[in-house]
Amino acid sequence: MAKRKKNMPENTGTLNENVHIENAGTVTREIITDTLTKNFMPYAMSVILSRAIPEIDGLKPSHRKLLYTMYNMGLLKGSTIKSANIVGRTMQLNPHGDASIYETMVRLSRGNESLLYPYVESKGNFGKAYSKNMMYAASRYTEAKLAPICKELFDDIDKDTVDFVDNYDNTMKEPRLLPVTFPSILCNVTTGIAAGMASSIASFNLKEVCETVIALMKNPEHVISDTLIAPDFVGGGYVIYDKQEFEKIYATGRGSVKIRSKYTYDKSYNCIDITEIPPTTTSEAIIDKIIELVKANKIKEISDIRDETDLKGLKITIDLKRGTEPDRLMARLYKMTPLEDSFACNFNVLINGVPKVRGVAELLDEWIKFRLACVTRRINFSLTKKRKQLHLLKGLSKILLDIDKAIKIVRETESETEVVPNLMIGFGIDEIQAEYVAEIKLRHLNREYILKRIKDIEVLEDEIADLEKTLSSKTRMKKIIIAELENVMNKYDNGRRSEILYDVPEDEADTESDIPDYPVTIFITAGGYAKKIRTANLRMSGEQKLKEGDTIIETVECSNKDEILAFSNKAQVYKAKVDDFQDTKASVLGEYVASKLNMEEEEETSYIAVFSEYKGYMVFVFENGKIAKVDMAAYETKTNRKKLINAYSDKSPLAAAMYLPEDTDIVICASNGRKLLVNTASVLPKTTKSTQGVQAITLKKKSDKVESVHLYREGEFEKPYRYRPKNLPAAGALPSAADIGEQLTF
Repeated sequence: MAKRKKNMPENTGTLNENVHIENAGTVTREIITDTLTKNFMPYAMSVILSRAIPEIDGLKPSHRKLLYTMYNMGLLKGSTIKSANIVGRTMQLNPHGDASIYETMVRLSRGNESLLYPYVESKGNFGKAYSKNMMYAASRYTEAKLAPICKELFDDIDKDTVDFVDNYDNTMKEPRLLPVTFPSILCNVTTGIAAGMASSIASFNLKEVCETVIALMKNPEHVISDTLIAPDFVGGGYVIYDKQEFEKIYATGRGSVKIRSKYTYDKSYNCIDITEIPPTTTSEAIIDKIIELVKANKIKEISDIRDETDLKGLKITIDLKRGTEPDRLMARLYKMTPLEDSFACNFNVLINGVPKVRGVAELLDEWIKFRLACVTRRINFSLTKKRKQLHLLKGLSKILLDIDKAIKIVRETESETEVVPNLMIGFGIDEIQAEYVAEIKLRHLNREYILKRIKDIEVLEDEIADLEKTLSSKTRMKKIIIAELENVMNKYDNGRRSEILYDVPEDEADTESDIPDYPVTIFITAGGYAKKIRTANLRMSGEQKLKEGDTIIETVECSNKDEILAFSNKAQVYKAKVDDFQDTKASVLGEYVASKLNMEEEEETSYIAVFSEYKGYMVFVFENGKIAKVDMAAYETKTNRKKLINAYSDKSPLAAAMYLPEDTDIVICASNGRKLLVNTASVLPKTTKSTQGVQAITLKKKSDKVESVHLYREGEFEKPYRYRPKNLPAAGALPSAADIGEQLTF
């Protein structure tokens, strides 16, 4: 019986047996960097090298495996077959599941409209890249085959142009790269997120890319921007030309491209039709954002928006209100919605197994090196094949000297295994040549057949010499690549999709709506309600409806374009426009200002100022008898801020506030019955909103306070000089009997 190892108990079959495990329960110290290196780095490297980052042939591993499977299935020619069949066959190379394989096929398809030059011809519903709601059908319902341009991906792949490696289970071979005959890396959008890095490559027009490569091969100092004007996207739209930004992308591989949607205006229906959008957004995102802006009252010219996408393609329709200028509205929508968006470029590509961020010129140089290597391997393959064929024919030519001798050797040799050695001895040829001669059919062992065959010797020698000359000349090899690029341009160029916009102003449009200008009347109540009625409709209006117990404290005639400052009881001010309030009629209560302007909890409106421009003053009178005059410019902001804190001093409760376009007389009324007539010109204006002001009326008792303030009305006092002080502060005067009577009958 074998001796049991130390600390390893025998298996007695009982579950409750105490088993001793060495070092169980002990805590060991380990450097975290070592743990990350051991556990995370293999995963990160796998994601970077085998999943997310494209290589110089413009493909990620998942793309390459799918396309190579379709190529082996003969789908470069003939009709389409079921996608499920293709997906199943691809799993021999890609073990990541049928769902991810099918999603890869969908993105590569023409029907999905993700790529400028799609690699898969599709039949059935493959969804749309510009719509998140238009999902693709299941793989059992759709069909596919390779697009004609894929011929350029696989051309001469069987001539040792690229390396082949084992698949994941070592049962078959797959190409490490595809021998692409054009720079596909720049012709289609490729994005990927790896571990710790990402890649985002914009697409360019095929003709422009090929012309740029040809120019670089002829002149390494060629300026890229002379031939490669700007990126080109499958969704079309307008690419906003920014020379500095494009040159930065061409030089460093990083930068951003602005893409703008394309639209038309239908005058008969007064609507805008958007037919091309940036590749970075979807029709649903655009519609949702516009609806959000309309609900927030930031866009007022739109009456309806809907998605009218059909078999003809993308179409978002925006119905306009009467009098709207479509171009001005679209200029604002470009600023406020994804109708204008940026494509962030990060040209991160795997080059010889190493991720590198490269500019366009460097990337094309790398592609030229890669293509030169492919052409070199192809020529070597052809050269080897022709040399072998020449060698065989030279052996055959020696047989021509004495055909009867060759027949005699074969006939008189007793053993089959001795035929080849005897031929070698008889004619002075090597084993390969002798084997070739021995395999010739008896009917071909005649002078005519052999003469026809050896005529090829001279042709082969010329071809071999030409191939050797090509191999030794980099210029000739470049000419081959240039000819292939010209062929690709002629066959597959279909013009630019994205138009280029030059000289677009930075601040092309104000994001504020075009506010209609018409006279309105605003009714402000003590309960904090505001009601806006068109002045032209007031004649037809009846009695103003108010909340029970509420009263109108101010009526303001103004324009719909005027501004509003709503001061609250918490020393804050909220900014709005008269247009923000809906036109209404006398029979409704109006809008509660605190809710309308999103005031804080328990915050109420103290005063509402309506004005057309930030000129004049805000006058604040506090219960302690002080008066503050703040220049209206203090409330003006360059940004569109809706709320300002410290709108006035909170050191003493506010007795009254009023907006004055210019200095005038006001009457301050105290709780002790005294009144003070003050001209606001006697108070110096301040630019600080929270100024405490100066003492205006003196209050002798602590219980005394300012109760109210109002504009002086001509004839209000029989003797105004009694109430008007020479200097401030002043105690004011008690009303005379005549003034009290005047006020009682007022």
